[in-house]
Amino acid sequence: MKTINRRHFLSTASRMGAAGIGLSLYAGFLQGCVSRSGNITSISFDPQAVVDIFKAGSKVMEDFTPEQEYYIGRTIGALIFTQYKAYPAANPNRYVNLVGQTLAQYSELPLLFNGYHFMILDSEEINAFATPSGLILITRGMVRCCRDEDMLAAILAHEIAHVQYRDGLNAIQKSRVTELGTLLAREGAENFGPSVMGGRGSASLQVFQMFEGSIDDIFKKLVVNGYSRSQEYQADQGALEILKRTGYPPVSLKTVLTEMENRLVKGKKDFAATHPPPEKRIDQLSDSQLVSGPVPPVSARVERFRRNLQGV
Repeated sequence: MKTINRRHFLSTASRMGAAGIGLSLYAGFLQGCVSRSGNITSISFDPQAVVDIFKAGSKVMEDFTPEQEYYIGRTIGALIFTQYKAYPAANPNRYVNLVGQTLAQYSELPLLFNGYHFMILDSEEINAFATPSGLILITRGMVRCCRDEDMLAAILAHEIAHVQYRDGLNAIQKSRVTELGTLLAREGAENFGPSVMGGRGSASLQVFQMFEGSIDDIFKKLVVNGYSRSQEYQADQGALEILKRTGYPPVSLKTVLTEMENRLVKGKKDFAATHPPPEKRIDQLSDSQLVSGPVPPVSARVERFRRNLQGV
């Protein structure tokens, strides 16, 4: 029986990115099971080895390197751009990137494999996204929720917090890959034998289909369904700390959440589909957390915001 080499296991994942997370991460397991035409073929192997592999799977998935995280995030970013267009104006993007880069340096994860990147999406939808690689995207609709740079900084700080807590990577680890590991660990020893790898409806076919759908799971988790409430609340807490360290008033997070609440349209595709209600998030913020030391006059930041984002 051929064993999986861990270095090959992970390096393949990094080269393929999230688009290949199913077929590449377990390429060693499937080798010999799938013909060049894509058909499942029969194979004999030790069923206990399958159990052992996937018992160790969760540990392996914790060991993504920064480079692998970058490739996964890049693939998710590419998927987002199949749904949204980039806003082409250079100056607004340059300004948002400057504010974002400043905030990122005061986060708990200031250095990434290929750095942080901030861009505006050409969409009226009120939303923002953060991929594992540090690509942070904010829609024109979300920009319009902001009256000044402080509010913009609060939104970007929240997305940066998702990156520093690796929420995107955790979502990937808990998607179909984890389901697969659980399935095989529970049923592998009992059901897997020399002939079970062949035939329609076999366990191998289920595995193959699970791989095939893994990229859809990842995209839905990050963009369609959103993070859990606890992750969103944690990202708000992280945003408060980033704002304080950078010199922005933390109360700006409450201010922008209030504005988002006022603009909320029930049933509309926007942040409400991927985030807890703004009022619930505000309830999680204590008054003491919103107090900060002396903050430079806001007038300069308001003017800078208007000058750079006028017309967005």
